[in-house]
Amino acid sequence: MAYQTLSFEFSKSIATITLNRTDNSANALNAKMTEELFDVSVRCGSPDVRCVIITGTGKMFCGGGDLVEMNAVEDKHTHLTKMATLLHAGLTRFSHIDAPIIIALNGTAGGAGFSLALAGDYVIASDKAKFVSAYTASGLTPDGSSTYYLAKHVGLLRAKELMLTNRVLTASEAQDWGIVNKVVTSELVMKEAYTMANQFASGPTKAFGGVKRLLNTAFSDGIETQLDHETRSIANMMRTNDGPAGISAFLAKKSPKFNGK
Repeated sequence: MAYQTLSFEFSKSIATITLNRTDNSANALNAKMTEELFDVSVRCGSPDVRCVIITGTGKMFCGGGDLVEMNAVEDKHTHLTKMATLLHAGLTRFSHIDAPIIIALNGTAGGAGFSLALAGDYVIASDKAKFVSAYTASGLTPDGSSTYYLAKHVGLLRAKELMLTNRVLTASEAQDWGIVNKVVTSELVMKEAYTMANQFASGPTKAFGGVKRLLNTAFSDGIETQLDHETRSIANMMRTNDGPAGISAFLAKKSPKFNGK
């Protein structure tokens, strides 16, 4: 499928999604991009996909929602409802697939771009990247999962600070606050992303998916429910190839060879 706002590549079990609004230097999120992000989220649910990288072109990862488009439409309520619904459906699918999601931040993440960065499982940022919630600066409330993830990353009080004041964080500050895993020079962002992606793509993909789903409920379920999730998840690993293979390799003092199944 040909996309208008992003590119999609798949090689060696790694899917790479690149935000690419050629008509918009900020890679702003418009209605078409929400449709296409949902489409690629479905494609990334294939068992052949063992890691996903999301990045952007140019100097910005994503500057936020396309306010020009929002302002131009007559029925703004319907427009935003459709955009947010599709965006959230895509992000939900990304959160539930087994493959880890790497966010490779080539530049600034603002608004919806900030939210998208928070939804990653592993985040690598250029040392030139900046982070800002930005929503309330335009009289809006956040979307794109940032109210779900941000407080989990940085704590409630800091989440309120970022969303109420629109404080801009540098890449190093974002790393200190727990939003970013690793900061590298802009030239090394994609190299580091593919190094990490190759590591994930050769790992126990079903176990990675289990970890993602368990951590999604870590702040919401009571201990009895969460431990039941853990019981079911670890037992289900014995129905995969990689669970028994990993145990056998460990006992034989050999490096395991996982096939992601």
